[in-house]
Amino acid sequence: MRIRLHGTPAETAAALTALAHVLTIRTISRPYPDRPPSTRHRIYLDATPRKDSRP
Repeated sequence: MRIRLHGTPAETAAALTALAHVLTIRTISRPYPDRPPSTRHRIYLDATPRKDSRP
């Protein structure tokens, strides 16, 4: 699946860490900054569910 994370660099890093516990992250894009004056950016992930995280 393809996931878009959008937020500050700290927010997207924290979300990526949390997602890595339940998903296998295959690829991570470079950060794409929003237009100024925004301090947010977007990163895109390709991921699959981890087999060990299913109930």
